[in-house]
Amino acid sequence: MNFQRCQNSKFKTKFVDFIKLTFPSSGSELLIFLFFLLSYGYLGTYIALNYRIIFDDRIPWDAYFSFDNRSIVMTGGSFERHPLSYYFFNWMRIIALWVSDGKTDAIFRLVLAWFSNIAVSLSVLQVFKYLKNIISLPLTMSILLALFFGLFSTTMILSFTPENFTYTLFLLTLYNHYSAKQLKNEKKISVFAMAASGIAIGGITITNIVKVFIPVPFEKGLYRSWKKLGNATLRIAVTCICFVLLYLNRINFNYHNIFNKTSEQYEKFSNVHSTPLWDMVMSYFFGGNILFSNFIIRDKHNMKGFEFKGLIMDVYSSWIPYIFITALLLLVFWSYFKNFGNRMVQVLMISFLFDISIHCFLKFGLHTGYIYGGHFVFVYPLLLGWLLYSYRKSPACLSSFMLVIALLLVYLACNNIYRMSEFFWFLDLYYA
Repeated sequence: MNFQRCQNSKFKTKFVDFIKLTFPSSGSELLIFLFFLLSYGYLGTYIALNYRIIFDDRIPWDAYFSFDNRSIVMTGGSFERHPLSYYFFNWMRIIALWVSDGKTDAIFRLVLAWFSNIAVSLSVLQVFKYLKNIISLPLTMSILLALFFGLFSTTMILSFTPENFTYTLFLLTLYNHYSAKQLKNEKKISVFAMAASGIAIGGITITNIVKVFIPVPFEKGLYRSWKKLGNATLRIAVTCICFVLLYLNRINFNYHNIFNKTSEQYEKFSNVHSTPLWDMVMSYFFGGNILFSNFIIRDKHNMKGFEFKGLIMDVYSSWIPYIFITALLLLVFWSYFKNFGNRMVQVLMISFLFDISIHCFLKFGLHTGYIYGGHFVFVYPLLLGWLLYSYRKSPACLSSFMLVIALLLVYLACNNIYRMSEFFWFLDLYYA
């Protein structure tokens, strides 16, 4: 009886801790969450009720910025890249259809937009929590960096877009906050948390499961004890086994399809040479996820006779965005070298380098690199936060960095709000 009571109490404590980790747990956190929820909510509600671009039964993909809204909502995406996302989007679609009385109309789009809005608002909240609770930045700096992150092109677009990237962004920010908290408190990542995160994160985008394991080698005293090393190995093994079994069950254990489809996808998305490599890296991968570039309208079709217009990003046409991105990258890598001995900074940078390797070196999807921001853009404000923290005892340097970040924020806001007005021009013209 006492054992059962102890187990119930432990479960209750863990559940409360998870709620506090995920949702606002202080006044400032609640204000940040509500601010972005209402801001993104207004944007998404207006688009959902007045335009059909969020979900149109005739358009499976590429209506804007190469997102696959309808395809993702209906199927969860291709099994070789998104092995378990079908189950996630299945219940989301069921709820949206229930609310809209079985119709894929404006109400259906509104429900999808608000799911995205909540996920992205919680992502911004996780970044704010990390800055405030893990790095221990002053409130003003934490708000500044959260606002900076909230104005990224990725967060603005994903706030109303039903896509894998939307929920990957939330899950990765949540897991990074949790793992940083465990490292800071010199605790290990529990086997349940690791397995659940591996299934959720890897299930939505398979390559991201690697990021679940990155914090493990940085756990305190791991290499001084065979017991701790064995325990870490066991946790990773359990996560991999659970994930693989669920993945194979999803495809009826026809594992040959995985290799065939993966090879096809790599060939399809890695052999585009219409733009110089350096410009795709700067304008699409590093730039387009943060700072909108020029837009190009393309003629598209759904392979069944229906023609429509699609919107994609072009490379930057001015020298100013290149300076913006260069300055931001210099600050990020400066932060990394300044905090090289910090385990949590290493986790963030290794995760970032993993995406750089996939998209910039292997060139997977680099020609549409601006859609992959949900996998890594949260690293920017967090590393900027660590940069400010490292200069906390040098007021002159700290003020200089704050000024630079503030100037970047002003330009980011002006550019992205202006580009969003162009996006609405596109909607008025083709999707009203």
